[in-house]
Amino acid sequence: MDEATEVELRAALVAERAALVAERARSAELEERIAKLEKQLAKLLELLGQDSSNSNKPPSSDPPTAKQAKKKPKGRRRGGQKGHRGSRRELLPPERVDEVVDLFPTECESCWKPLPQVPDKFPKRYQLTELKPLAVHTTEWRRHAVVCPCCDYKTRAKYDPDVIPRLSFGPRLMAVTALLTGVYHLSRRQTVRLLRELLGVRMSLGSVSAIEKRVSEAVEPAVDEAMESARGAAVKHTDGTTWLRAGTLLSLWVVATTAVTVFKVLPNGQKATLRDDLFGRVRGILVSDRATALKFWAMRRRQICWAHLIRKFVSYSERDGPAGKLGEELLEYTSLMFEYWSLFGEGQLSRAIFIERMAPVRLQVEALLERAVSLEELGVSGSCADILQHREALWTFVEHVGVEPTNNHAERELRGLVMWRRRSFGSKSERGTRFAARMMTVAHTARKQGREILDFLVECCIPRPEGATAPSLLASA
Repeated sequence: MDEATEVELRAALVAERAALVAERARSAELEERIAKLEKQLAKLLELLGQDSSNSNKPPSSDPPTAKQAKKKPKGRRRGGQKGHRGSRRELLPPERVDEVVDLFPTECESCWKPLPQVPDKFPKRYQLTELKPLAVHTTEWRRHAVVCPCCDYKTRAKYDPDVIPRLSFGPRLMAVTALLTGVYHLSRRQTVRLLRELLGVRMSLGSVSAIEKRVSEAVEPAVDEAMESARGAAVKHTDGTTWLRAGTLLSLWVVATTAVTVFKVLPNGQKATLRDDLFGRVRGILVSDRATALKFWAMRRRQICWAHLIRKFVSYSERDGPAGKLGEELLEYTSLMFEYWSLFGEGQLSRAIFIERMAPVRLQVEALLERAVSLEELGVSGSCADILQHREALWTFVEHVGVEPTNNHAERELRGLVMWRRRSFGSKSERGTRFAARMMTVAHTARKQGREILDFLVECCIPRPEGATAPSLLASA
């Protein structure tokens, strides 16, 4: 082989090698793009498959095609079961009956002679309850001017604010109006129409707004008292969502205990805002989700909601490969945990036995979470690492009395205001925001205290002398 041929071969070899290197680089680039697209596709498919069973989405967001939780057939027909204690409408006691119609037999069914009308001690009783036309009572004060017969000077009766009321509507009417808009969530226009058709009261939209302001101010001391009670409680639940005020996104939070429920709309859901404006200072055990803004609360004084974790584990179980198997194992241990919790709640397990049975469950769950972290699975490992950062707060319910493993209490309480927000798109002003939070606080706390909401609102709306104690929502106050 001559020198020229050898040079040509070497040049061809170099060119072929360069082309191969370029092809390999191109292949590596394509593989990297494919891997990236596969991750994006997996993420999009995961988002597409999310519903209320495997994410934090509310059930109302589920499409009609969403899978429903399968219930185990119990082998019995629908309706009341054999041995079930029936329920029926109880007759009102005699002292609550407005009118009595006595019916007497006219003649004896044996000898057909006339019978005297002698009342029976135990008559057969039947009742009909009807709504009579509601009457509105309007009082008018007249300041007369009288001409003096001696000097012909006309003197008019002086205006006495202690005699003539400053407002156009009485305490009960104001309470009913606020109840309709702030508790039953009728619009102001619907409220005006209902008051006119039901009571014959003519009221403008502006009057409804003014009444809301007065009632909101009247219940403010009771709401502040409820907030102090919630902050000082040994166990409290909290949850947050968004609230709109004139198109501005705010943060709506609830603090709920067994005695009170308090709502508050904050400028944002940041840690400093929650610590200073919502809780004041750390007191008691807090049941919540894993919100980052709540990390100022010591983990040993928290309980993380297992309902949120279950939805996470469901999403893991719907994956392929090791992540799916791990999710199924986590769900199995979680199911066992709630079985023990149910037996403990029913009194079939003592606290000591419950703690003893939960010990191995805790070890297995934490081991599974650590194994999930080692998988380095996108969307699983990082989530499990975050759960393990809350390790101390996962099992508070096991040893502390009055602590539940879920935050369902706060979520249920928050649902009412969420539905209000969806219907009305929030509020239009800061005053309207305060009214919504205060009225729902009164409604939910009154229910827990066994109080009638309307009666309490009337009590708050009755004028009080300056310095007099405001009505309290708390039964023990």
